[in-house]
Amino acid sequence: MKILNPFRLGLLGGLGVLVAVGIGQTVISLATILTYVGAALFLALGLDPVVTWLETKKFPRWTAILTVLAGVLGVFTGLIFAIVPVIAEQVRNAVQATPRLVTAFFDGTVRENVETALPWLGVQDLLDGFNEWAADLDVTTIGGGVFAVGIGIATGITGAIIVLILTIYFVSSLNGIKSGIYQLVPATKRAKFIDLAEQVSAAVGRYVIGQGSLALVNGVLSFIVLTLIFPAFGLPVKYSALLAFIAFMGSLIPLVGTLSGSIVITLLVLLFNGSPSVIAVGIYYLVYMQLEAYVLNPRIMNKAVKIPGALVVIAALAGGTLLGILGALIAIPVAAAILIVVQQVIIPRQADL
Repeated sequence: MKILNPFRLGLLGGLGVLVAVGIGQTVISLATILTYVGAALFLALGLDPVVTWLETKKFPRWTAILTVLAGVLGVFTGLIFAIVPVIAEQVRNAVQATPRLVTAFFDGTVRENVETALPWLGVQDLLDGFNEWAADLDVTTIGGGVFAVGIGIATGITGAIIVLILTIYFVSSLNGIKSGIYQLVPATKRAKFIDLAEQVSAAVGRYVIGQGSLALVNGVLSFIVLTLIFPAFGLPVKYSALLAFIAFMGSLIPLVGTLSGSIVITLLVLLFNGSPSVIAVGIYYLVYMQLEAYVLNPRIMNKAVKIPGALVVIAALAGGTLLGILGALIAIPVAAAILIVVQQVIIPRQADL
């Protein structure tokens, strides 16, 4: 191709680069907002199957939406007025017990508990390392870290409220949003696009319900075991409601959530209760993780998203690396959506060549 005006070509190319950079900076600036919107849309797609199920029970569309929204708000309100005060009280008690815990580090109580529960662990080496780390701490750094944690908590609460409001809006107007998107597709391809979009939407909804069900099972079982069963056998566990809440939140994260939550809970029981409670809690979570991996997860999630196990692991790792916890949450349904497109669009097209 003959270039008639090199300057004009270079100018247009430079302007194109500047526009691309500007778009990238805009996306980065709006990353938090886009994350909120993505999380809310993800949850709305998860609630849509419930609305559809209510419609099959002769509920009008608006009544089904109001019922689901009332249920969501009811659960949120119940969480605030029933669970949060208990957790807040147990967090306050745990904070008040922290000075005694620090004292116990130095008078040998914690060391004795750890050595009794984990005789193979080099406690003295850990204590020496802790003392060296504490001696190098800067008070200014600690204060800045505490302030950063406070800002992070406030930001998280604000984000949760924003996501809840957006979820309510998306649930109530999901059909309208879908119709608007469908109108942008050429009429000759619209029917196929609608079919694929509805399959993807259903897969996302089933996944959200499945993951929420796994988290609910873990949270409820943890609360029952830690609050009722273990104390009945002389194995008291302090702050059981807080620990059950940690189990519930951890199980919302695919693959590593249950394991991470179980490790955190076991370590907290070790610090605040010692042996033999920590041994019982550790054994319980080892058994539960096997139950979830081989019984609950296959039965629930195989009906939700039918994708190979290796692809699940790869998708969760990639999503977590790119977008953190939110990426890990949405990676599996995104992988399911890509698999649907590949199976129903790309493979038939390749077969016709």
